[in-house]
Amino acid sequence: MYRTLRRALCVAAALLLPLAGVQSARADVAAEAAGGGYWHTSGRQILDAAGQPVRIAGVNWFGFETANHVVHGLWARDYKSMIDQMKSLGYNTIRMPYSDDILKPGTMPDSINTDGKNTDLRGLTSLQVLDRIVAYAGQSRLKIVLDRHRPDAAGQSALWYTASVPESTWITNLRALATRYKGNSTVIGIDLHNEPHDPACWGCGDTSRDWRLAAQRAGNAVLSANPELLIMVEGVQSHNGVNGWWGGNLMGVAQYPVQLDVPNRLVYSAHDYATSVAQQSWFSDPSFPANMPGIWDKYWGYIFKQNIAPVWLGEFGTTLQPSVDQKWLAELVKYLRSTSAYGGDSFHWTFWSWNPNSGDTGGILKDDWQTVDSAKDGYLASIKAPGFDAGGPGPGGPGDPGGGNAACTAVYTVGSDWGGGFNAEVKVTNAGSVPLKSWKVTWTWSGSQKVTNMWNASHTQSGATVTAVNAAHNGSVPVGGSASFGLGGAPGGGAAPSVSCTAA
Repeated sequence: MYRTLRRALCVAAALLLPLAGVQSARADVAAEAAGGGYWHTSGRQILDAAGQPVRIAGVNWFGFETANHVVHGLWARDYKSMIDQMKSLGYNTIRMPYSDDILKPGTMPDSINTDGKNTDLRGLTSLQVLDRIVAYAGQSRLKIVLDRHRPDAAGQSALWYTASVPESTWITNLRALATRYKGNSTVIGIDLHNEPHDPACWGCGDTSRDWRLAAQRAGNAVLSANPELLIMVEGVQSHNGVNGWWGGNLMGVAQYPVQLDVPNRLVYSAHDYATSVAQQSWFSDPSFPANMPGIWDKYWGYIFKQNIAPVWLGEFGTTLQPSVDQKWLAELVKYLRSTSAYGGDSFHWTFWSWNPNSGDTGGILKDDWQTVDSAKDGYLASIKAPGFDAGGPGPGGPGDPGGGNAACTAVYTVGSDWGGGFNAEVKVTNAGSVPLKSWKVTWTWSGSQKVTNMWNASHTQSGATVTAVNAAHNGSVPVGGSASFGLGGAPGGGAAPSVSCTAA
C-alpha cells in the first residue's frame, strides 16, 4: 500500500465456535483449550496445538517501527489498559510492526509517560518493553504476530534490504527475535517483511528482487531458530503486468508457491485498502461493490478457496468518510466470512489500525486514545473471535529466573456414554515453570474398558492401564497453557478414572 499517503503522522480465534456440523457439546469442551500452544496449518486452516481451528481477528498497533522505537499512545495511557481494551472489544491478536533499529544494542523508547502509568517500563530498552507487552498480552489471552515493517525508522523499503540494512542483517534479526521468544507461544509468528513492492517480483528468479525466494531464505532461517512459528509471507505489488496494493498481489503463488523446510508453517498475507488511501480502477467500476469478491479472488482469495494455505489479511483500513469506503468495508467483511457461520474456517485478519494517528485511515481509537470509533468497530463485529489460551514466558522473559521445573496435570472427562461405548476428553495443563516439550498421561480403569480410537495422542493399553503420549503437534505446551486429546472406548458405564501426568 502507498505508505507515503498512509502515514502522515507516523512517517490474533480461537474460535471455538465449531465449524458447520460439529456438535455444540464438543465445541464447549474444545473451548477450554482454544489456541493453546504453538500453531500449525492444515490446508487453508490454522490449528492450535490440540488440532482445533483458530481464527486471527485483531488489530495493528504500530510505533516500534518509528523513531519512537515503541508502540504509540503510551504518552496517553498505560500499555496494560490498552491491551485490556483490545480484549474487551473482542480482538484476539496484535500485529506488532517494528524496524530493525530496535534490535540495535541499547535502543531506548521515546514518548512513554511513566508518571502514574507504565511505571514498570521505566528505564527499559525498546526490546525489554516489547517483552513486557508480549508477557501481558499472553496473560490476557491475546496472541502477537511480529511484523518486520521497516529496515529502519526512516521509512519503508520496496525490497527486504537496503544499502544500510543488508539481507544478512534482516535474517540475523529475524532469527534473534525467533530465539528471544522461543518457548513463548504468545508470539505465534513473524511477518517477514511489510509490503514488498516494485521492483520486487514473485517468481522471476532474480535473487536481488525475487521476494518469493527471499521469503524462503528468511523463513527457513526463522524456523531453524524456532520450528514452531508460523511464517507470514506477504505478496508483492505487480505480477505479470497486473498491479495492486503494495504487498497485496499474491497471484504468483499459483505457479511459484513458497517452499519451507518445515511443513505446515506457511501463511500467506495480503493488504487491501479503500479510497481514503488511494484510488484503484475497481472503485469506479459500474458494478462496484459487487465486483470486489472477484478482485479479491484474483489477487489472494483463491489461495484460501483452493485450500492451498491459510490467508491472513494483515492490513486493511479506511477513514470511512467516503460512501464508497463504507460499501467497500461492508463487502470485505462479508467476503472474510462470519465467525458464527464458519468458525475457524475463515480468512484471518488484523485491522489497520488500533492507533488513531495513522494519517490516511485513522484507527479504532479516536484522537484522545480512549474513545472507540464505534462505527469502524461495528463493521468488524461479525468477524471477531474469542481470545486464546494464554502463552507462557519464554527464556529470558520477564520474571524468568533462568531455570524451572517441568510439571503437568490432567483432567479426564466423560463426554457421552450410551451403554455400549463412550467418548472422553483429557485436558493436559502445564503446571510447571518452564514450557513442556512432551507429556504422557496414564490411568487405570476399574472395569473392562478398552480404547477403540484416540485422536491428538497415541496410546498403548496393558490390561486396564492406558498410557497416552502427545502427538507431534501438541507436545509443546507453554507455562499455564493446555492441550487436549480425545478417545472412544467400549463398553460404556465406567466412571472417570484418576489420571497422572508426566512432563518433559
